[in-house]
Amino acid sequence: MLRRTSLIRTLIALLALLLWAPVTAAAAADTRAPAQRTAADACGVLAPGASAAAERAIAAACAEVAAGTWYTWGGGHGPQPGATYGQVDPTDPDSEHDPERFGFDCSGLVRHAYAEAAGSDILDGIASQQYYTHRAAARFTAAQGLAPLLPGDLLAWGTSKDLHHIAIYLGAGKMVEAKESGTRLMVSDVRLSGYFGAVRVNTGQVTGHIHRTWGTDVWTKAAPSLGAARVYAFPYSTTIRVQCQKHAEEVTSDGYTNDVWSYLPDYKAWVTNIYIQGAAWLDGVPDCGTTVPPTP
Repeated sequence: MLRRTSLIRTLIALLALLLWAPVTAAAAADTRAPAQRTAADACGVLAPGASAAAERAIAAACAEVAAGTWYTWGGGHGPQPGATYGQVDPTDPDSEHDPERFGFDCSGLVRHAYAEAAGSDILDGIASQQYYTHRAAARFTAAQGLAPLLPGDLLAWGTSKDLHHIAIYLGAGKMVEAKESGTRLMVSDVRLSGYFGAVRVNTGQVTGHIHRTWGTDVWTKAAPSLGAARVYAFPYSTTIRVQCQKHAEEVTSDGYTNDVWSYLPDYKAWVTNIYIQGAAWLDGVPDCGTTVPPTP
């Protein structure tokens, strides 16, 4: 009886080992946390209509999700696109460990994804500069909802004076984002609270009259006048698309005087030509006349 009992126990142990081994192998093959596996598996093009470049951008962002890359404040804003160590955000205690984490903030991820898609650094800058890019192929307001959007479109949150977050739309109400300190890159449901609008990126040849601003914190205005409402402040030198220009209120600033203002269709706003690099009257840019032409 002892021998038979011992044999039975041995057989049971062998059977248990055989059943347990595949489970162990599967677990070893995927060491990510369950939440990471779920996010990575859901990350991809989730609706039809995306351009090949948009699909490449999504693939680049999703690869970072699958790798478990961290959000880190200021991450991704090195001399070239790609993950970097972050910085401490003075307004966010959760960023304490960001200097130790190699990753991206929201605009750093967008910059990296579209650099991979286009083969060049076409979206360098912060969230607001990426939303107002001169490479816009189409724009969408919050009032239009998500229906007209395609995978690869950039979603922005905030106001015209302060766009503070940006993410990449996947389709089906989902987006891939670098959300906040203390989290890894993730797939999320699109949040409509605070949603400002979206932009479709043109990765090909840019059309229009392309110029650059100079100076810091230069405000655009709702009309060609210093007294008009502020729309957006260029934080530093920024590439812009100028639609037309006109003589209007004279401005004196930083040692220059000029009465010419340019209309910027991507911002739906005006800026004094003092802060646009070039002649006082920009060469090759048409006169607006008495009305602003339709935004292209």
